[in-house]
Amino acid sequence: MPPHSRSHSARPATIKDVARELGISISTVSRAMRDFPDVNPATRQAVLQMAEQLDYQPNQVALSLVTKHAHSIGVIVPNLDYFFATAVRGIDEMALEAGYTVLTCQSNESYGREITNTQRLVNTRVDGLIVSLSSATSNVDHFRRLLLRGLPMVFFDRVGTDLEASKVVLDNKDGAVQAVGHLIEQGCRRIAFLGGPASLFISNQRQEGYLATLRAHGLPIIEELITHGEFDREHAYRATLQLLDLQPRPDAIFAMSDRLAVGALLALRERGVRVPEEVALVGFNDEPVMSLLTPSVSSVAQPAFDMGKVAAQLFIEMLNSDQSLPPQTVVLKPTLVVRESSLLRRG
Repeated sequence: MPPHSRSHSARPATIKDVARELGISISTVSRAMRDFPDVNPATRQAVLQMAEQLDYQPNQVALSLVTKHAHSIGVIVPNLDYFFATAVRGIDEMALEAGYTVLTCQSNESYGREITNTQRLVNTRVDGLIVSLSSATSNVDHFRRLLLRGLPMVFFDRVGTDLEASKVVLDNKDGAVQAVGHLIEQGCRRIAFLGGPASLFISNQRQEGYLATLRAHGLPIIEELITHGEFDREHAYRATLQLLDLQPRPDAIFAMSDRLAVGALLALRERGVRVPEEVALVGFNDEPVMSLLTPSVSSVAQPAFDMGKVAAQLFIEMLNSDQSLPPQTVVLKPTLVVRESSLLRRG
């Protein structure tokens, strides 16, 4: 049946237009569009062809009310630096293959903003959340309440250890063991640790690896070489200047992130300290800029893209399972990338 004349520019086609052109009920068109088994295959094909001919686009919000799935995933990350931007690309790639849209928000390391973003995403009826906590988040009750309501959630990288949810994490302790072990092999003995906030779980895990490696090599734990502070370059710059005022000063610095390592490098340059001859330096994340600095900076690489893909895979499996899946934790392995900033065997 040829379609009645209708100005496409006047208004978008509706489900009523499709039903009228085919002489069938609106409910039949709706069931055919959603692939209900009680619809005759010939009717379903006719509906799809007419929808395409009229350029009919189903109302996804209305459809989600019926199917209970909006086919969208809310993602909350602390920021969109290299690591998190790469992880979000991994989430997006897996989501795209499975037919999901990704809505990404940044908490900007703010607990309040994290809560606001969570509420807004839930209010847009996302199917669930994939989250990496802000450095300011010590109370995770806002996520615990959603989990109790049955909202699918997966946490990655920065996770709430006491939340009953699936998680994708890095073996942070092993990354620190690799970094500090390498510095000791180079002859370093007074190794400082530049940490983030004391409440930040990944910073504490990396500190555990730092301490364990010193103990394993029979080196003393020197409290004044261990610093904690804001998760930014300025903190690392100031902390490094204070470390350089010590007598004797450290002969190496292990920074728990590349952001902090860059701040340390700026302070070392300002004081005219040669890297690595006088103070060696290792970061964590292996952001692209680390290979471009002078000297190039050693760093622990983490598989950010894979972390995002695995998080999305766990989420989609959870959403599409006929039964409730128990939470699982996937641990990925880091790799130390050695560059000029730490290559100096002092014997």
